[in-house]
Amino acid sequence: MQQGRRKFLKIIGGTGVILAAGAGGWSATRDPKRARLPWTDAGRIYADPIRNALSYAILAPNPHNRQPWQVELKSESEATLFCQLDRLLPETDPYNRQITIGLGCFLEILQIAAAQSGYRAEIDVFPEGSNDQKLDARAVAHIRLVADATQKKDPLFHAILNRRTNRTVFDETREIAQSGLDAIARSGYGSIRVSVLSDARSISTLKEIGWQASLVEVKTPEKHGESVALMRIGKAEIEETPDGISLGGAFLEAANRAGYVTRDSLADPASGAFAESLDYMRPLNETAGAFVILATEDNNRKSQIAAGRDYVRANLTATTHGISMQPHSQALQEYDEMKELHQKIHALFAEKGETLQMLARIGYGAEVPPAPRWALDTRIVSG
Repeated sequence: MQQGRRKFLKIIGGTGVILAAGAGGWSATRDPKRARLPWTDAGRIYADPIRNALSYAILAPNPHNRQPWQVELKSESEATLFCQLDRLLPETDPYNRQITIGLGCFLEILQIAAAQSGYRAEIDVFPEGSNDQKLDARAVAHIRLVADATQKKDPLFHAILNRRTNRTVFDETREIAQSGLDAIARSGYGSIRVSVLSDARSISTLKEIGWQASLVEVKTPEKHGESVALMRIGKAEIEETPDGISLGGAFLEAANRAGYVTRDSLADPASGAFAESLDYMRPLNETAGAFVILATEDNNRKSQIAAGRDYVRANLTATTHGISMQPHSQALQEYDEMKELHQKIHALFAEKGETLQMLARIGYGAEVPPAPRWALDTRIVSG
């Protein structure tokens, strides 16, 4: 984004806000630390086993960081998980498939965290049934923790607090270690297909499909508008509403104060900010060192939950090997404008009858801070 940064500096260089940003004092205060407290609170401030496990589960990856989980506590060892229905993505995720995958990530981290404390998590997924067209008010899962001295601890627990979705340019000079690729491919439970594609032809094809899919999304106004509406620009917005897409840091906040990077400009294809957002996106796509695909034999809700559980295990496994990961699944979205690319990627990379649930790029990226999160108590509802 250096070119965009130079353009921005030419526009507002010399203003007081840029001087403040460059001076270090104001800039140093722009980190939304309050929105990251759940990462330091996890496992530290909750005594009962269910809250302790939930304090880790809320750190799970999920689409657009919507954090759609709502939990009704039944006791110190039992809870029911629901989806908060006003946190869906109706434009880009019309059947709530991606949201369901995020709920699967939540359940997997909960199970890993419970095992670390000596509890077996008994999870009954969609106990009252489900609707494959839309998520509804029925329970996503009933959860019961049972003390079990024989419960094995999962080594992936130690990666939970270090796991990130990394949206930086990856280092093209470093080839991904084969040991890491093999570990990611073996990270799932075996009920769905987890494939790591590292051959040059697959990488090139997926880069092209991924870029074309990104363009379809940002150039379809109502789809891109869904993302823009969820952008939180600057420290104050991120801390007030720590879900959605965070645009933080001194540079972006200064650009926002100057009126250059705003929701309106990012939604406007004729604006400089829109053009520079594309300039920013392209290297992310082009620097993928390999891709991870998760595929299921069918596409029902339980399979989507299973895909989420395996996806977060792949992400945690990558973390333990120092490998960065970012979902790159636009071509898997099920809306009309994406239909051609959706069919193409399935024709090339799905086995007969499969649904591709996740596509992620992997490589070696710069260190990034954890994503903002709502505090656990805000995710708990009364019965």
